[in-house]
Amino acid sequence: MQSKPPPTKRSFLTLATPFLLAAALSPEAHALAATTVRLGFFPNLTHAPALVGLERGTFQKAFGAVKLDAKEFVSGTTLTEAFAAGQVDIAYIGPGPAINAAGRGMPIQFIAGASEAGAVVVARKDSPIKSYKDLGGKNVAVPSLGNTQDISLRHILNENALKSKTDGGTVLITPIAPADIVAAFAAKRVDATLVPEPWGAVLQAQGHRIIGTEKTVWRDGKYPTTIVIVNTKFAQANPQLVAAFLKAHTDAVAFLNKSPAAAQAAVNSQLFKLTGAKIDPRVMQRAFARTRFTTALDLEALKEYSALNVAAGYARTAPDLSQFLKK
Repeated sequence: MQSKPPPTKRSFLTLATPFLLAAALSPEAHALAATTVRLGFFPNLTHAPALVGLERGTFQKAFGAVKLDAKEFVSGTTLTEAFAAGQVDIAYIGPGPAINAAGRGMPIQFIAGASEAGAVVVARKDSPIKSYKDLGGKNVAVPSLGNTQDISLRHILNENALKSKTDGGTVLITPIAPADIVAAFAAKRVDATLVPEPWGAVLQAQGHRIIGTEKTVWRDGKYPTTIVIVNTKFAQANPQLVAAFLKAHTDAVAFLNKSPAAAQAAVNSQLFKLTGAKIDPRVMQRAFARTRFTTALDLEALKEYSALNVAAGYARTAPDLSQFLKK
């Protein structure tokens, strides 16, 4: 794995083009080719715009008579597989799997940001782990191999002169769905985890130790955790639906930022429906404080993530990400 790329200036791209927004408001907006929009997402706080949009009915209202078919996934790996099989039209996904999909030539476009930071490194309370350097010889969980947190973890290991076992080192990296990480800690199946919120805050509330906050994971916390992608062919055939989705996504992000208490309740309600986990409102509030919600795409951060992805061994070269951005 190579050393941390040099810092670059952040370059934010606007969420939707005037064309897309105009299409959503045009008289022809009802003339839609698709009869169903298949939306992929994860049951994590970092996917909160999706959770809020589903809980409040924002997406279905935006699509009108077109049916919303929301599909829950546990990792970017399974989601990109569904995307490749043509089973998903629009998806909330981590930048790692999205970049890998783009590098493999999958027909996708990056159309919006969703969240930044919102991931922490937690060590089991009965383990001797106090810092990143103590991860040597330990079993560390990530949501899936090749996902955003896995790439970040391998970067952290590199920065602390450690390697995964697959790279000839001593750290065993184990994929576990975030919603299952609490049970994995209780069963002592892993020693630590790099996990998205609110599951980090849930572990913290149980007495486990946070050894790395979102600000120490990478880039002082100024990194994308979730972005929104769309199938290129779907976007070409259904520009009005994509525009309608983007407007609903923007509304969901605005709600998260302007009404945090109500948003936390909405996210909590949706997570309970999806996972059966009841999260203490104070724990959810703590998780919110470590996560930012935005519609902006940070191209320079994505480029750096792409370089880390190559360094982690998940790609031979970094794709030209600018060609995957919606013009």
